[in-house]
Amino acid sequence: MWAVRVRRPASWCGVGLALLGQLAPFGPMRPARADARTREAALYPRDGRHEMSGEDHRRFPGAGVLWCRRPDGVPQKAAAAWLVGAPDLVVLNAHNFRDRRLAVTRPVSDCYFQIGGRNYEFVASSLRLGTAPSAKALHITDDWALLRLAGPVEGAPPQPVPEAPDLPTGPAALPVTMVSPGGHENYRGGSSLESCTIRQVDSPSEDAIRRVRHDCNDGYGGSGSGLFDEAGRLVALQSASLSMNSRRPFDAEFHYGSALLFEGELLAAIRAAVSR
Repeated sequence: MWAVRVRRPASWCGVGLALLGQLAPFGPMRPARADARTREAALYPRDGRHEMSGEDHRRFPGAGVLWCRRPDGVPQKAAAAWLVGAPDLVVLNAHNFRDRRLAVTRPVSDCYFQIGGRNYEFVASSLRLGTAPSAKALHITDDWALLRLAGPVEGAPPQPVPEAPDLPTGPAALPVTMVSPGGHENYRGGSSLESCTIRQVDSPSEDAIRRVRHDCNDGYGGSGSGLFDEAGRLVALQSASLSMNSRRPFDAEFHYGSALLFEGELLAAIRAAVSR
């Protein structure tokens, strides 16, 4: 969890960023199972989440889970991750491995990718972070990373390479589905899917990528969830949400979820990796 202070205290799901784009310090991984105080909690008054079915997994191919080992060696769910464009290319959040000041929080070798009921090791040296070489901090719009797997995934097709979304900057009302293959700590199911809305598209920032603000429910473990449009196209990668478990209405300034669009340097990096 990341925690931030923006005019008044707020907490973030998975990774937190202040409204100016600064990341706050990274905390320890949450337990794989939620306790009674956070189960079936939500960010917004409406909670439409339900567990993914087999048909949902077919509709949204490439949906996987990042597992990482605790200091005692026990693996636990860390975040959502996506097989994209190739049977050995994974897209996920950079904050799984770096804090707001880009210090290493865990080695790639402590983690693995799970999809289709099988586990796959990463090639640790293949880590490609979204941050520029001169960057001093991690932000929403460069909170992405690519990793190669040691071997190709079998029996589970990748998500197609996304197309750059044709979305104007400014207020929006784009229906989306948030797909969270790893589920959320504040939801009982092992995975989560919800219909929700992108409410605003910010101006381009780091990596020529725009942040979108949405009203999708989120919880610990939801980082890296995919936002899909009504045509089933992957348009954005979840990074953070404000005011954990508060059940307050969406507010474009103080209570919203943040995701980064598949465009700019992220999309260019995916295309380059797939073409190799």
